[in-house]
Amino acid sequence: MLTVALTGGIATGKSIVADVFRRRGGYVDSADDAARGLMRPGEPAWEKIVARFGREILNPDRTIDRKALAGIIFSDSGQRRFLNDLIHPLVFEKRRETLARLEKEGRVKIYISEAALTIEAGYGKFFDKIVVTSCPEEIQVERLALRDGIGREAAVNKIRAQMPAEEKKACADYVIDTSGAIEETLARAERTYAFLLEDYENKKRRA
Repeated sequence: MLTVALTGGIATGKSIVADVFRRRGGYVDSADDAARGLMRPGEPAWEKIVARFGREILNPDRTIDRKALAGIIFSDSGQRRFLNDLIHPLVFEKRRETLARLEKEGRVKIYISEAALTIEAGYGKFFDKIVVTSCPEEIQVERLALRDGIGREAAVNKIRAQMPAEEKKACADYVIDTSGAIEETLARAERTYAFLLEDYENKKRRA
């Protein structure tokens, strides 16, 4: 099985690329979905997050208001570091469990970990290949402001709280430019998946 990290800055089109990879037969493992599960009421991460940030970040049903939490962590690097240090190891442990299961089953050719902060968290070295989605910051700002219903300044702050795009791209085996029309992004994702299938075959031959 080929293990792939799909990463990139916020609002650079990771989910669009992930959908293409999924349709082509890849097993896509979303870090956001894993984090949501870990942050459910009663889970250990939930307890620690509420102890740190207070019950003000809870919805009436006791679930964490992710928008309120994001507003805090993107304006405070210390709080962001606390949350990342708490969640990332737990998410990666779930990744290990999933990989072990898939390897045992032997039915999946390509496993894709979709996560924005793979490289920043130091987990890039655990994957066979790294795919980075990228677009100019101005496009990123427009997309994020529209997606989250926030102002330009807030969007810029969120983007610049993450690793610079050029640093991410320097770690990549494949970079998918998502700055054009969606049809162009889809075509680039299709081509990249074809390359990953070749990488899978090469890895299998070396095994």
